[in-house]
Amino acid sequence: MVYKVIQWATGAMGKTCLRGVVDHPDLELVGVYVYGDRKNGLDAGDILRREKVGVTATNNIDEILSLDADVVIHAARLQPPYDGHDDDICRLLEAGMNVISINGNTFPGHWPESRQKRIAKAGKKGNASFMGAGLNPGFAAEKLTTAATGICLDVEKVTISETVLCHEMRSPEYVFDLLGFGSVPGEIDPNANDWAPGALLNDMFEEVVACVADRMCLPLDAIERDHRMLPAKEDLTIAAGEIKKGTVSHLDWCWRGVVDGEPVINLEIAWVMNAAHLDLSPDDLWRIRIDGTPTVNIALGLEAPAGFEGRTSVEQLAVAGSVLNSIPYVVDAAPGPVATPPSTPWQKPVS
Repeated sequence: MVYKVIQWATGAMGKTCLRGVVDHPDLELVGVYVYGDRKNGLDAGDILRREKVGVTATNNIDEILSLDADVVIHAARLQPPYDGHDDDICRLLEAGMNVISINGNTFPGHWPESRQKRIAKAGKKGNASFMGAGLNPGFAAEKLTTAATGICLDVEKVTISETVLCHEMRSPEYVFDLLGFGSVPGEIDPNANDWAPGALLNDMFEEVVACVADRMCLPLDAIERDHRMLPAKEDLTIAAGEIKKGTVSHLDWCWRGVVDGEPVINLEIAWVMNAAHLDLSPDDLWRIRIDGTPTVNIALGLEAPAGFEGRTSVEQLAVAGSVLNSIPYVVDAAPGPVATPPSTPWQKPVS
């Protein structure tokens, strides 16, 4: 069947998803939602700097709600609080549109009960489902890591390590004001509950740890945090501005799922401006280690296809792939919040 799709938000990631929808023979673009006035009224092709496709972007939510669509790809900017887009998501669900989020939301079983009930109520009203799909959260832990444990006779510990190169991020507000790059070490406590970026990422990635534990039938005692901010060893010039020597150039995020007093699930994400504090090659997007019988080591990187041109990163391409390949699953799922399935393989288009 051909799925009717609405693209919600057209930032860098949203445009990559939009391009994927337009180019997919089994998907029909029926609407585009934009937040600002600059893109309002533009044809989707103009947003992509391509030929017109006959679908006009709007910043009027009521116009989006009036459309006939199977699924909405929700690619709004990630910002605190974690559930900050729920008002819009619930309106879409109530209107009968399934929703896929690119930012977390992969394991509703870890949400507060009030949020579970709210999304479930909206989904039931519209007979629609809400699911997360992405890379991390979405693929590295929930799919790849848990699948790899399937060849083990016994598992003692799981470690997922990710490296995110941040030097090409262009927004000074996002890089310096929100994330804390360029600050003096010690000015910000990354483990504090009242630091907005930490609170946001804790909600999102503790959900990931809980998902892995659930799929491995591990009863968690707790999820502990051990975040660090490390200084630049030299002055750095990045896309968003300058980072002075001695100010923060490296954020280590770490969540540990504790079982019987031991850290059994370790999720480690390094947000870095250069490789100064890295033990692993920044070319490896993920390193996954499963200590067990046998021990499993996976190093995974992404490469652009031959001849690929443009500023779209391979990570953005992979998120779009994960999202588009998840569309049949969210459409077929029961109404309400849905955990990301263990596998959403690419399928050859029918059309």
